[in-house]
Amino acid sequence: MVPGNQTQFTEFILLRFSEKPEQQGSLFGLFLGMYLVTVVGNLLIMLAIGSDSHLHTPMYFFLSHLSLVDICVVTTTVPKMLMSILTQNKAISYANCLIQMYFFLLFACLDDFLLTAMAYDRFVAICHPLRYAAIMSPDICSLLVLLSWIISLLDSLLHCLMVTRISFCTDHEIHHFFCDLAEVLKLSCSDTFINYVLIYFVTALLGILPLSGIIFSYSQICSSILKIPSARGKYKAFSTCGSHLSVVFLFYGTDFGVYLSSSATHSSWKRTVASAMFAVVTPMLNPFIYTLRNKDIKEALRRFISRIAFSQ
Repeated sequence: MVPGNQTQFTEFILLRFSEKPEQQGSLFGLFLGMYLVTVVGNLLIMLAIGSDSHLHTPMYFFLSHLSLVDICVVTTTVPKMLMSILTQNKAISYANCLIQMYFFLLFACLDDFLLTAMAYDRFVAICHPLRYAAIMSPDICSLLVLLSWIISLLDSLLHCLMVTRISFCTDHEIHHFFCDLAEVLKLSCSDTFINYVLIYFVTALLGILPLSGIIFSYSQICSSILKIPSARGKYKAFSTCGSHLSVVFLFYGTDFGVYLSSSATHSSWKRTVASAMFAVVTPMLNPFIYTLRNKDIKEALRRFISRIAFSQ
């Protein structure tokens, strides 16, 4: 096919999950409920951490940023889908598609780096407790978050700039509920070899390296915990990592599910469901994991809610 003129290209069509009219109401209610739970749950964690001086520690500093990023992830994708269901308008402009792609890549990358920083924090706390205050100082924690933002901003900007150099054919239908980079590239009638090389390179660099750091941190943590003589001491040490470890498994499990479904099947529906698990369900479950498994967060939430109730 002859490449189209990109200057004349105006919009994509997002096909969402289902084209059946009788299912649109259920989809709207389901995703609206998940979106509200995600925003409220993560917002409560941020407010509880911010209002309780006992939680002004590196671990909860990173957790508050993770909660903010989780809110941003779902806000990037879900409201547009809900609006398209309400208005029955599945179109998204070329510019808005690039913006949505940019912010989704940004916040997904930030999630990855923050989980790595949290693993490093637990590694220092358990393996080097006497040096913890010096190593995980407020300046170091702020620097880790700042570097995470800078790298994520540059990564998402680079991907989006590479998309602007390609042209699109007559097929503008994206079989997804948001502008996913891989799905957008499939619609191109230009040579996308460099785009895919960039994706694989960045995935190896910014995906595998942080995961390797997490695995190394927990291997050292497990080694240190096994050296603790008492069973109670081992449980207490490992309990401080339980919530974070659960979130790591959930994040990477759904992330790998997206890539495995993309490579192992040609079903757009299966890829969309896998992406929804990663982009919507995971941010919704994170607050539950941290509140159900963390006594400090529970107590902070009770104190925060009590202060609000008594102030009215």
